Amino acid sequence: MKRVLTLFVSLMLISTAQAKVDLVTLPSRDTVQLTIYNSADMTLVRESRALTLKNGQNKLQFSWANTLIDPTSLEMLPKANADKIDIAELVYPPRVRNLGLWNINSGVGGKVPVEITYLTSGLSWRAFYMGTLTEDEKTMRLQGYVRVTNNSGEDYENAQTRLIVGKVHILDQIAELARREYPYGRPGVAPPQPAMPASRRKSGREVRVMMEAASVGAPSKPKAVKKEGLSEYFLYTIEGTETIPTGWSKRLLSFDIEDVPVVNLYKYEEKRYGSSVVRFLSFKNDQEHELGETPIPGGMLKVYRGVGDAGHLSYTGQSSFKYIPVDEDVELNLGPVANVVVKPKLMDFKTENYRFDNRGNVSGWDEIRTFNIEVKNTREIPVKVEIQRNFNTQYWDITETGDFDNYEKVDLGTVKFTLMLKPGSVRKFEYTLRTYHGMRQENWRGN
Repeated sequence: MKRVLTLFVSLMLISTAQAKVDLVTLPSRDTVQLTIYNSADMTLVRESRALTLKNGQNKLQFSWANTLIDPTSLEMLPKANADKIDIAELVYPPRVRNLGLWNINSGVGGKVPVEITYLTSGLSWRAFYMGTLTEDEKTMRLQGYVRVTNNSGEDYENAQTRLIVGKVHILDQIAELARREYPYGRPGVAPPQPAMPASRRKSGREVRVMMEAASVGAPSKPKAVKKEGLSEYFLYTIEGTETIPTGWSKRLLSFDIEDVPVVNLYKYEEKRYGSSVVRFLSFKNDQEHELGETPIPGGMLKVYRGVGDAGHLSYTGQSSFKYIPVDEDVELNLGPVANVVVKPKLMDFKTENYRFDNRGNVSGWDEIRTFNIEVKNTREIPVKVEIQRNFNTQYWDITETGDFDNYEKVDLGTVKFTLMLKPGSVRKFEYTLRTYHGMRQENWRGN
């Protein structure tokens, strides 16, 4: 197990003039809190420990060897007797790597609680979801999970885990700061500053204020996920504590909601999907759909369907989605299917109404196509099918007949037919499309 804070007894670090200065023996952590961002490789760590201080000058050594801690972000604050304890400075001894030395002037002796904060790289999280449809596919059980991965080089035992959704702009990558030979660059050489537009620059104080905002809140019972809005960021708190060793990933349950109303829809559009019918699943992040309390982080949803009373599941499909705000709809593409089939067939094609210019060349004409569309549902439940037809021109008229439920014009070159099919049923309809070309477009009246 790696330790960030260790005690070193090293004569080269304690001069003769400092012989009467006590080197503080550092106890283990009392608590640790991780605030992990998903838009940058950055985590804010807050540790609480009880130091045993002597009245007078004390020294505390901090090592970040074999970790991805940014030493320039280290801070320590006393949580009691703050008016009697002066954390004077944090120095980095020359010719010693990965080691800092805190000088502490204490007006009291005994145990003093302190909080140590720093930024580290190597911790990340991502959300993923499991949806289980009922047999009639009208509702879905939606389970959300978060996978936290720790490659920081440090073990975090019994850590409270907090997750931030939202963009953050940083001037330096935390991992690069952690790997510097000297925390502030080579002595005597100013580190290069990357150019950045003034509108995107954040001062150190602004970044710290943002970090402090992310630290608000505490866990409550029963164990659940506490969610809070922080201006353009959103904070998820996994209540309770989890041990996350370095080199490990851990899955944490975010939420589990029964009976979320969903809509199943099958779409056919050759321009987008080729000759396949594609299945979509949609729901809304609102209270009517048993959701709506908080935004939903983007991730991957795998969808299953309950089969029989024994609790067996059949795989239906999967889809990734982006961040879903409250009261927003989401439509998930679950991929092509074989149990719903659409077969368009060209029944007739002809041209007429030719126009000629003064040289006798054809300058306009009409094209007339008649299509027969057969739609087949081989499933044991009813399905809704949308069929879009693209014409690649805005000059057209259409005559539709047969067995469909609804027809609408989507845009200048697209129409949509909607059908509800009973289990194991077939429906057919027909339409005749007239398109106008060349000078014949002058005779088009629209539809």
